[in-house]
Amino acid sequence: MMQRQPLKSPCKPQMELDRISNLPCHVAEQILSCLPIREAVRTSVLSSKWRYKWAMVAHLVFDNHCLSAQNRTTFVNIVDHVLLLHIGPIHKFKLSNRDFLATSDIDRWILHLSRSSIKEFILEIWKGNRYKMHSSVFSCQDMTHLELFNCLLRPPPTFKGFSRLKSLDLQHVTLAQDVFDNMVVRCPLLEKLTVMNFDGFTLLNIDAPNLQFFDVGGVFEDVNFKNTLNLAVVSIGLYEHVCNYQRRGPPGSSSHLLKFFAHLPRIQRLEIQSYFLKYLAIGTLPAKLPKPCLVLNYLSIRISFTDSDEILTAVCLLRSSPALQELEILVRPEDTTCAGTVNFQLDDNWNGPIARLRRVKINGIAGTKPELEFIRLLLLGSPALEKMTVKPASVNCGWEIVKKLLQYRRASVHAEIIYLDP
Repeated sequence: MMQRQPLKSPCKPQMELDRISNLPCHVAEQILSCLPIREAVRTSVLSSKWRYKWAMVAHLVFDNHCLSAQNRTTFVNIVDHVLLLHIGPIHKFKLSNRDFLATSDIDRWILHLSRSSIKEFILEIWKGNRYKMHSSVFSCQDMTHLELFNCLLRPPPTFKGFSRLKSLDLQHVTLAQDVFDNMVVRCPLLEKLTVMNFDGFTLLNIDAPNLQFFDVGGVFEDVNFKNTLNLAVVSIGLYEHVCNYQRRGPPGSSSHLLKFFAHLPRIQRLEIQSYFLKYLAIGTLPAKLPKPCLVLNYLSIRISFTDSDEILTAVCLLRSSPALQELEILVRPEDTTCAGTVNFQLDDNWNGPIARLRRVKINGIAGTKPELEFIRLLLLGSPALEKMTVKPASVNCGWEIVKKLLQYRRASVHAEIIYLDP
């Protein structure tokens, strides 16, 4: 006999709909916050209870995932529509569309946001001239994160800083020297500072007692730290050749190296990029820093082995870093017009082992005598070394480097040397 199939309940779809409609508010907000704004708006068709939930999302992101800005009118209308219908505070606003040019529409949006409790503001203008930042952004005192790309900053005279700002990211920006100085010193809670490809100022005056992370790359004349006792991570790149700087001065002349480390007692990670090692080599070079970097455990150096001052500066840093565990050496091909002559023995400057060094990466060597001597002394002075990775600049010098590496004595019986074919 055929058995009767149970009837499908007509209420099941309604029950599923009710399950969506009756989600806790925090769960619905979490779902919406993970969606692109275009998809978040589409959730309004789920049920009557979801019709305006998207309008209460506190994080608004307008990027290429939202809509291409090739149709400028459509993109502007979408942003206007969302801001007009939005209910409640806006904690984060991000505008980063690679097809969108800076227009006066941004002024209107920033003015609207300044009346909300905006905490994170990210504006990235990928095309066209610098966008002149609307003055109302400087009145957003609840802001904790500010990120600007391709902008011109001219704060009003009444600007007294951001009292709650913890993270500041400025890339491809133009601002005057006094504006930059005030942006740093008048943000007392600042913990993270990124400055890349800037113009309008040449002095990096960093006065920030709570700063922990500093990443900078550009053309500048000098860097001065003050009240930076908590700074732990620094990545700094000087994009201009230091050929015209005064190099080794007479005994007692000002040392950039000593000045740089005077206010960095807690530095844990340091990346010296581009030509900044040349900057550090200016002035009298000590054999060792008067106050060692006691907690520095990672060091990355871009260096030219055709410049004896750079080599001595690198050796000084190694001798002054007793806690160093990881070292990265990136060899910079140097034009010889500004290079010094390497005419000294590294053994005379390399006193004492690097007791905790475990991992070394060396990239871009050409097999020159100073490079190989540097490697030899690293192997001889690193009793805890576990792995050294060597990658030459070209295949032409590879076999000679391998033969030399096999001949060198190692202080660590566990040291493994890995040769990477370029």
